[in-house]
Amino acid sequence: MSHKEPDLEPGPPAESAPLCPLHSQELKWFCSAERRLVCGGCKGPGGPCREHHVRRAEERAEELRNKIVDQCEKLQLQSAGITKYMAEVLPRKNQNAATMASGAREVVIQRLGLVRTVCESEEQRLLEQVHAEEERAHQSILTQRSHWAEALEKLGTLRTKLVAMITELDDHSLIQSEREIFERTEEAEGILDPQESEKLNFNQKCVRSPLLTQLWASAVLCCLSGTEDIRVDERTISPFLQLSEDRKTLTFNPKKSKAYTDGPERFDHWPNALASTSFQGGLHAWTVNVENSCAYKVGVSSSQLPRKGSGSDTRLGYNAFSWVISRYDQEFRFLHCGQHQPLALLRCPDRIGVLLDLAAGELLFYEPTSGALLCSHHAQFEGPIFPVFAVADQNISIVQ
Repeated sequence: MSHKEPDLEPGPPAESAPLCPLHSQELKWFCSAERRLVCGGCKGPGGPCREHHVRRAEERAEELRNKIVDQCEKLQLQSAGITKYMAEVLPRKNQNAATMASGAREVVIQRLGLVRTVCESEEQRLLEQVHAEEERAHQSILTQRSHWAEALEKLGTLRTKLVAMITELDDHSLIQSEREIFERTEEAEGILDPQESEKLNFNQKCVRSPLLTQLWASAVLCCLSGTEDIRVDERTISPFLQLSEDRKTLTFNPKKSKAYTDGPERFDHWPNALASTSFQGGLHAWTVNVENSCAYKVGVSSSQLPRKGSGSDTRLGYNAFSWVISRYDQEFRFLHCGQHQPLALLRCPDRIGVLLDLAAGELLFYEPTSGALLCSHHAQFEGPIFPVFAVADQNISIVQ
């Protein structure tokens, strides 16, 4: 009979189960209230867990095992979902993104190609128009040159003949030539002096194209790094206005304030104000938030704008020194020199942008949100030119 050899390697010593520090008994129970293992003494009379819900530790362990199994199943399902997402969804998304990007490129190329075609067509049309206007002016000047050369020659001939009559004819012959003298004089008087004519000038209106203006304004607004940092000059504000601390918001006050001291720069009647910044040349843009007001004016003025009195000469847009867009209730107008140009706007703009090109002598008002052109005006602005504001309802604010 064979005998199995005993294991000579000693095994690890058996760890004794932890004991309760209070009762030195084995921890065979679980207290749900304190979420810990306890002994029979803890749950017995006088024990700290006597009134708690206590159950066997094996039951709690089995419950935890079941939870772990459930969690493992959830993790397995989650892993399977992620694996499927990576294997199926992400490649499909990647393909869709590539397809959409390709389509987007085609849209960009197609639309910019159309814009380029339209620009080239408009460029050709305007250049032809400029050339035609140049030719017209040139031909008008040539015609005038020929006409006045002929007039000079005729006047010289008449003068020569009249001088010859004086020097060569005796009294008797001169008297007999009275009718001829009258005819010569009448012929000379029929030749009028040259007069200024617009036909001899190049007409700048030949390049005024709504499409070109819209595209140019959009390009300028895209290229500008930001609008001007415009602030109101507190020395100019009307006593019917209140100015915010940052000098960007004007609020109408129907009661005339006595807080402002009068001075030569201050408007003393109409609710006007000038910016502290002025422009002598170049290209400038700024935006005014007008959504809170139903009565305001926004635009530019020269330093010659009168400040005192209640007459129309101090009202913005009613003199030769201010150019403004005006709103009163639902009526919008462009005002200059007392001339009112109604503006048919589809909706009331929340903001009004002002674009001033002093080199080109052009003033544009636009809606920044949509880029829609509200109106444009051409003039020879003689600096310095100031942003100007008026408000007779609620408030308006300069937007940085």
